[in-house]
Amino acid sequence: MRHLYLRKSSFKRFFSVSVGRRSIEDEIIKESVSPEHERIGELEILPVDEPFRKPTWKCFSFEEIFEATNGFHAENLVGRGGYAEVYRGVMKDGQVIAVKRLMRASNEQKEKEFLTELGTIGHVHHPNVSSLLGCCVDNGLHLIFEFSLRGSVASLLHDENLPPMAWKIRYKIVIGTARGLHYLHKGCQRRIIHRDIKTSNVLLTADFEPQISDFGLAKWLPSQWTHHSVMPIEGTCGYLAPEYFMHGIVDEKTDVFAFGVFLLEIISGRKPVDGSHQSLLNWAKPHLNDENIEALVDPRLCGDYDVQQLKTLVFTASLCIRASAMWRPTMVQVLELLEDGKILQDSWKMPEQEEENEFWGFDDLDWEGSDDLECQSNPFSTSLPGSIGSSQMS
Repeated sequence: MRHLYLRKSSFKRFFSVSVGRRSIEDEIIKESVSPEHERIGELEILPVDEPFRKPTWKCFSFEEIFEATNGFHAENLVGRGGYAEVYRGVMKDGQVIAVKRLMRASNEQKEKEFLTELGTIGHVHHPNVSSLLGCCVDNGLHLIFEFSLRGSVASLLHDENLPPMAWKIRYKIVIGTARGLHYLHKGCQRRIIHRDIKTSNVLLTADFEPQISDFGLAKWLPSQWTHHSVMPIEGTCGYLAPEYFMHGIVDEKTDVFAFGVFLLEIISGRKPVDGSHQSLLNWAKPHLNDENIEALVDPRLCGDYDVQQLKTLVFTASLCIRASAMWRPTMVQVLELLEDGKILQDSWKMPEQEEENEFWGFDDLDWEGSDDLECQSNPFSTSLPGSIGSSQMS
């Protein structure tokens, strides 16, 4: 497959799309899939055969975003990662935006990845996926998004200065994130593997509707391919599936594994790797084995949660984090589990030999080196100033 690559001098010409000319989607997306419309219980999933729509984003002038961010003033800086910065801005019409700017020190590879992110996020349309407003290629490369008024799930879940997140909100976040991830796997023109699902990459709207964001590591997965083989390994420690961490194998089940960790994080309020370098998976393992699900619940909730919903989330998480990708559910099955709330353990039971070989696999990892791995990732949460922790800016 020929990779799209443009030098800086050609960015402006590439994005000068006039009426009647082909958009970037037409250049990047040449295939589509059209399975039947799906509905799971009362939870409607956007139709997979949704007709392709022209992108709604536009090209901003540098003057517009420069004025909106007050000259990219330091007070408006809300995030910084391996190769980009995110600034809060306010347009003349009052719209609050987030401007993701490629840092000048970035190399040509990062420019290519930046353009790939634009090509990926530019065509998605779903209420549980962040919306791209546009881009700017003057004086550097910039992506413009809607600003998340409530920040990321991580910033609200782990901020000790905030009251604990209510169970009702946690459950809403789980359902919405599952819907968004299902859309990426099944509802897009081509399958998208996000590759960095985590609480800091799920933003919240004013009414706590979750939106999956940060597609810097996302990969297209053509319909005829079963998986990607990816090197180097990039992502966030604590969320990486064993087959990806050890062999660089990426497919939908890679995201499913990360979603399982996401579920445990929402349930417990614990970070994927704590201050003592213990992974959330290793902490949760004995409780899952003993079916002691109450011990998994965030103690700050003081018992204020729906027991049946808890059982459903814990059971779903236990399936998603299975070491063998073969025995993990798809996101279609995850939604069925979450919506129906039926725990049919026998239908998901693994053969005894598989259970004996089940690999939890993170006891021997050097978590003290996790920062080196995370800095290769390029997610940037567009959350409010003051709510960005180290877990967000990996």
